[in-house]
Amino acid sequence: MDFTSSQNNHLQNQGVRKFKRQDGEKEDEQIVAEIMERRFFPDHIAYKTWEGFHFAGHEIRITEATDCYGAVVWPSALVLCYFLETHSKQCNLVDKNVIEIGAGTGLVSIVASLLGAFVTATDLPELLGNLQYNILQNTKQKCKHQPCVKELSWGIDLEKNFPRSSCHFDYIMAADVVYHHPFLDELLLTFDHLCKNDTVILWAMKFRLENENRFVDRFQTLFDLEMISNFPSLNIALYKAMRKDRMKARPSKLKV
Repeated sequence: MDFTSSQNNHLQNQGVRKFKRQDGEKEDEQIVAEIMERRFFPDHIAYKTWEGFHFAGHEIRITEATDCYGAVVWPSALVLCYFLETHSKQCNLVDKNVIEIGAGTGLVSIVASLLGAFVTATDLPELLGNLQYNILQNTKQKCKHQPCVKELSWGIDLEKNFPRSSCHFDYIMAADVVYHHPFLDELLLTFDHLCKNDTVILWAMKFRLENENRFVDRFQTLFDLEMISNFPSLNIALYKAMRKDRMKARPSKLKV
């Protein structure tokens, strides 16, 4: 092959990569726009601050508090909710046992409940009041299984509150649980305790500082991790994970 042919092939490959990148960026922008369109705000000032969302065929109203990380709906939660709704056939939640860790305002737990799952929404004790309020307001007489709210402080009293012998979850869900906080060891311990061999973890993560991002490497020492969706414009990735030591299972069908 002469230099001219080699140069032409190189230029063609560059063009293909550029086209694929532009195509991916366009797809990312379109999906992110669709996700963000699910959020709406009240037309008038109310005595309680709330945001609205359209998921699973319902209007969901979430009461927030701006003075606490766990009482705000972060974009990662919207990404996970969008996935659950748009992949309800591949990820069928009907009658499945689901636990959400770091549930915050409860949006992911509410959507999973509306999609037919039996949901346990968990968070720190100081967040449970608002979490319980949001879940009750948005699921009462609307779900096949009424979700429950339970305290879970990562790494603390796990066997006492969630005994391995009797607690089995089909899915563990988490949205934006990795950020600048000193409890990453406890978070990994909690994932490890709750996850059985056939449990699927669905985890939406916003990438921030490198120190927090190292958690992904540590996570992969225990779990096989697969990125099933990526939104560069939001710096958010959606992962599916299962235990490394599980028995060989069928290939995953959870693709975006």
